[in-house]
Amino acid sequence: MPVQSANLRQRPPAPADDWALFLDVDGCLLDFSDTPEGVIVPPALPVALGALSRRLDGALALVSGRALASLDTLFAPLHLPAAGLHGLERRHGDLLVSPPAAPAALDGILDEARRLADKYPGTLVEDKAPAIALHWRAEPLAAADFEAFAMAALLALPGYRLQHGDHVVELRPARADKGDAIAAFLDEAPFRGRLPVFAGDDLTDEHGFDIVNARGGVSVLVGAREASAARFHLDNPSAVRAWLAAATGDAAT
Repeated sequence: MPVQSANLRQRPPAPADDWALFLDVDGCLLDFSDTPEGVIVPPALPVALGALSRRLDGALALVSGRALASLDTLFAPLHLPAAGLHGLERRHGDLLVSPPAAPAALDGILDEARRLADKYPGTLVEDKAPAIALHWRAEPLAAADFEAFAMAALLALPGYRLQHGDHVVELRPARADKGDAIAAFLDEAPFRGRLPVFAGDDLTDEHGFDIVNARGGVSVLVGAREASAARFHLDNPSAVRAWLAAATGDAAT
């Protein structure tokens, strides 16, 4: 994964009609909250995304760590092509790729994780079956214990891996990632034959940046993180929303 120096990254070009556009959600389209349920969707954002999707003939997809059901709730009434759970599930038209079933051991690990979280008010254990996410944004002192717990739990979950993110670590099946999901979309109409563009903020988005870069596309890092394969940069979700809204004339900030 080549790393682009932060001071060499420039603002991405304006969205063009030949793009296949892929967008992360938390930390990219939406500002972070202490809990996944606490994020705020600006009312104009679904309108802007819908307009941009129509401009791109439907070649716009959300690529997120959230489940598809959560994405649909956030952006209702939009029902966009999307990849959820970091690529473990994917929806495009009549195609629905479902995540694998959770192993029996995951129930006990989930209970243990919740008991650990009880020691740290403000933390959250998110059941994303077949994955578990441990969030500590509201209580950074929990980070070491949550990381150690996840490492130990991994030993009881063959075929799983750790997915580190911004104030979160996930136990998840070691299958598809965001790059795999983007590559699958690019093999299908209307994404096929277009210039791939992906904007994201977190470590989980690096797989997507690699796929987009390999195909001569536009990779956009959102936020202040330094080491990344992304070749372009936007400061924060507000800048992302403004970048997208300018392409349609809508105010999505």
